[in-house]
Amino acid sequence: MADTRAACEKLVRDFLGSWQERRLESICSGFADDAVYHNVPVEPIEGIAAIRAIFQTFLDAFSDAKLEIRTLAAEPGLVLVERVDHFTMNDGRTVALPVTGVFEIKNGKITRFSDYFDLADFERQSGMKL
Repeated sequence: MADTRAACEKLVRDFLGSWQERRLESICSGFADDAVYHNVPVEPIEGIAAIRAIFQTFLDAFSDAKLEIRTLAAEPGLVLVERVDHFTMNDGRTVALPVTGVFEIKNGKITRFSDYFDLADFERQSGMKL
């Protein structure tokens, strides 16, 4: 698969949209086996097994998610997304978190996904510690 601008944009839009379905297989399907996921305020997570585990932790903590894209810029192999992540936690709390994500893509798979956000704001709103 060629990593064209359009293909990279579709891959990232599909990933972000898959959180509403809440199916781990769909969420993880676009990642390379050796991918790195980095919530930049905390340590990076390496490899699809570890990424699956942290994504499952997120799914277990909230009953609803919508990742609202505000701005998206794509080039072959690279997508930048400004978004607001909306979560409803299992205890009813709601989270609205501004995030900027950087996606590196190679051979049709996400190889690196870095999210930049205010960690203290997320922890205050969600009650979770990352």
